[in-house]
Amino acid sequence: MDLREIRAYVAGDDPRRLDAAATARTGRPHVRALNEDRDDVTLLIVDFRLVMMWGTADTLRSVRAAQHLGMMGWQAVRRRGAVGLVIAEASGARSLAAAAGDAQMATLCRMLAHRHAEALAAGQAKVSLAEALTFAHRLAPPGAHVILATLPGGWTGAEDQVARLSRGRRLEVALILDPVEVAPPAFALPVKSGGLQCLARLRVAELSDHMDQLRKLGAVGHGIAP
Repeated sequence: MDLREIRAYVAGDDPRRLDAAATARTGRPHVRALNEDRDDVTLLIVDFRLVMMWGTADTLRSVRAAQHLGMMGWQAVRRRGAVGLVIAEASGARSLAAAAGDAQMATLCRMLAHRHAEALAAGQAKVSLAEALTFAHRLAPPGAHVILATLPGGWTGAEDQVARLSRGRRLEVALILDPVEVAPPAFALPVKSGGLQCLARLRVAELSDHMDQLRKLGAVGHGIAP
């Protein structure tokens, strides 16, 4: 393996690359970066469909998704990897080709903010993630780290595309949770649907079935609490 440099550890680095000598000398974890790491590509997929434009606290689920992916993108840039973006919208998939550097992340963040504002203003129909995941399959090279931020079960109707995208890539699905799904109120709440109204008690979101389904599709799921 061809060593390129020894640098400070950042979240997402392989702990097997830790350099004991540099770590002991500086008092901070350092890792060995290899020339092969120039192929380090992270593709972020954000779900800006109508089902994500909802929230019970001060932040919509869609905004939490963008914030989480933004953090993942900055971590990748800090380890000198390339970052790209796919946005799932009702009107279709939009993308930003992968590139490295702070300027790339600044462009990516501006694109997230602009497309989210557009998604809020638009009347959106219900669509699956199939088109965005198919687009991501074309953009993500073999060996890429792909991170999809959506709601629990958000991939319904796109299972085949999830399985295809996970082949030869590390596919991580961030399940963005709303505060009420993490700590629901202890009392029943009035629920109205059409002309019907009743009292219902909310429960903590159960993610085990979603995790099992993702595992069978070749992906890894993580619950992302507020």
